[in-house]
Amino acid sequence: MVLTDKQRTDLHAGIYEYLLSRGPAFAATAEALAQADPEARSSNSSTDNSKTDGNDDEPSNSNGTSPRKTTPSSATPVLEKKWTAVPRLQKRVLELERQISSNQRIHAHRAGFSGGTASAPLDSTTASGGIRERRMLPRPPAQHSLQSHSSGITALVLHPIYTLAASGSEDGTIKLWDHESGDYLRTLRGHTNVVTSVDFCPKGGGYLVSCSTDLSIKIWDVKDNFVCVRTLRGHDHTISCVRFVPPPLGAVFLEGGKIGSVEGGGAEAAAGGGASGTI
Repeated sequence: MVLTDKQRTDLHAGIYEYLLSRGPAFAATAEALAQADPEARSSNSSTDNSKTDGNDDEPSNSNGTSPRKTTPSSATPVLEKKWTAVPRLQKRVLELERQISSNQRIHAHRAGFSGGTASAPLDSTTASGGIRERRMLPRPPAQHSLQSHSSGITALVLHPIYTLAASGSEDGTIKLWDHESGDYLRTLRGHTNVVTSVDFCPKGGGYLVSCSTDLSIKIWDVKDNFVCVRTLRGHDHTISCVRFVPPPLGAVFLEGGKIGSVEGGGAEAAAGGGASGTI
């Protein structure tokens, strides 16, 4: 890369300033540079003069020129600042390139995705009038592989707010995961048979409801204590699914046969005091 005259002058002035800041051992080298490029000294002197507060009562040499100032040891020369800034910028560039590469791998299955950005919305019309193909199936490699259950997984749900996932299994347990980091968090035990369905409460997300082939529905506090706060019974056959109703009735859940509600820190089940409806 060819430097312009201004860039070359600034570079020599920065080197000259740096040599002066290193003390008497580099004074001869600084003087040699100043003789080779007198503009390096004049540019540095003009920079020093611009930093003064207008004090013109400085001592002069016999020839009428001001003595050369050396950069105080407490001040960092411009060359050193720029030199240390380059590795930081290079590191940041590498981090951004890795992030772009990761985003490309994650979103490569999306139509119109190119160079880290989506060039066109999904299902949009192409220039030729055709419909762009919608590809929502995940593509390898997987971000995380979560393994802890001792039997098949029968249910999975993601938290509506936090990076929390809950999985139910044929081993009768419910396990909580951080799906962003891939970390296992804890196991909820209480069902005595296969867990068939799980769901987070959309109203605040502080509760998890689960049902099982043991004919019970359990409501779990997953915000503070991670304990079962209520067990609901009443079905005579396997409960296959349980879901919270979306807001504004986010504290009401439908569980295949009867309707219950969660209030405050505990559970108030309509199944225990007369069902308010059936599905």
